[in-house]
Amino acid sequence: MTRKIWVFDTTLRDGEQVPGAKLNLYEKLEVAQQLKKLQVDIIEAGFPASSVGDFNAVKEIATKVGNTDDIMITALARAVKADIDAVYNSVKFAEKPLIHIVLGTSDIHVEKKFGKSKSQILDIGVDAVKYAKTFLPDVQYSTEDASRSDFEYLWATIEAVVKAGATIINVPDTVGYAEPEEFGELIFKLNDRLKNLNDQVLLSVHCHNDLGMATANTLSAIKNGADKVECTINGIGERAGNAALEEVVMAMNIRSAVYQAYTNINTKEIMNTSKLVSSLMGLDVQVNKAITGDNAFAHSSGIHQDGLLKSRDAYEIISPIEVGLDDMELVLTARSGRHAVKNALEKLGFNQLTETQFDRIFESFLELADAKKEVYSHDLYVIVENYYTKHNIPHNQDITHYSDNFYELMGLQVISNSIFPSASIKIKKGKHVLKSSAVGTGPIDALYSAISEISDLDIKLIEYNISSVSRGKEALGKVKIQVEYRNEKYIAKATDTDILKASALAYINAINSIVVDHLISVK
Repeated sequence: MTRKIWVFDTTLRDGEQVPGAKLNLYEKLEVAQQLKKLQVDIIEAGFPASSVGDFNAVKEIATKVGNTDDIMITALARAVKADIDAVYNSVKFAEKPLIHIVLGTSDIHVEKKFGKSKSQILDIGVDAVKYAKTFLPDVQYSTEDASRSDFEYLWATIEAVVKAGATIINVPDTVGYAEPEEFGELIFKLNDRLKNLNDQVLLSVHCHNDLGMATANTLSAIKNGADKVECTINGIGERAGNAALEEVVMAMNIRSAVYQAYTNINTKEIMNTSKLVSSLMGLDVQVNKAITGDNAFAHSSGIHQDGLLKSRDAYEIISPIEVGLDDMELVLTARSGRHAVKNALEKLGFNQLTETQFDRIFESFLELADAKKEVYSHDLYVIVENYYTKHNIPHNQDITHYSDNFYELMGLQVISNSIFPSASIKIKKGKHVLKSSAVGTGPIDALYSAISEISDLDIKLIEYNISSVSRGKEALGKVKIQVEYRNEKYIAKATDTDILKASALAYINAINSIVVDHLISVK
């Protein structure tokens, strides 16, 4: 029998506590609207007592996102009346508001953080819940640092606040101290007692990732009776972060026979949500991050590519389409095998090559891959053209000069200042050398405007990211961009010691990909 697991997203509260990740009101509202599309059950919109700005953001989210009964809006309060007032006055505009109260239960928190006795802290918690219940029927109580708490005191606290009216009990592994087996055992014991006390109260968990076990602990809790999980997008949050929503949800989906549970999450919105949070908060997702990392569905190993082309399930347990991507990505590099390169050539129409012809073309591919790191479709066209020209071989596609369609960077000059940022570009297309200059709001905008003028394509830049791939004076900078053309999205990358040159190369790679799809392939 499967049961529903409630998904509580705290990206806008715990996630926003990452240094430098603060969002303004409009950005928080945009993320909240996307979380609603993702179909989370509860959004924790902030900590309204912390500032006027956060109070207003929570209020706006409650009003504009919580205006339907399919989502609950909450915010965090310490166990003091002023905080509870702030939460109530900001979330009350939602159709389904919730007050969330947090108070520590471990000896470390009780004695060292609060300097009070256990009975005093328990009474404070009970009074806070009773006060919150005068405003709203739904109150969540979080026993902070539960995983390091004395079990009987933890249970005494839970029992008391449930009798005081708490409708959700949250058990946090606040500092990521727990390990899956012991955390699962803790949840099993608490769930057994809680369901005997009041089977209408939800049991929730909130796991941190200090030892890299947040997702594992959360999943262990689900197996042992937890009704609700608290997560963040991309696993962001205090210190090492929280359990990643996308990891927990997809683990439940793929291993449904193990967890016997489901969520309401629309998994096809996972990538859109990840990219929005990453972009607005300025927090890059590590490339090998499960589910949402750039390489999560990219395959460059020849052995893996060969296996995937024979059977998708050889190296792929999740279809990229399930999380909102187009499909798996076979990245052509020097590590790619013959099968992957032949498959890529066949997709471009070169499906009648003899073994000898392919061997020579594959040799040229490896030479280029060693020099360029990643090979694109337009590179393959040029490799084939060079081979045909060298050996005077006619081709049945009636295209004799592929390279005439592609753009190649010859030189650039960029002037960066606060008054008049400008760029000049020199590009080769076939036998023609084209030049253009443009001004922009900044150096990259000017550079891309100049390139767009030459290409004469109506391209919209959606995403621009810079990262370092080496250190020292000759450090390589990697630029990754996403552009849109005729409602289709293209991702391109380039690496160079000159970040402006890398930016230009990435943009030209994107344009050449568009040329392949819209000019050459339709001929």
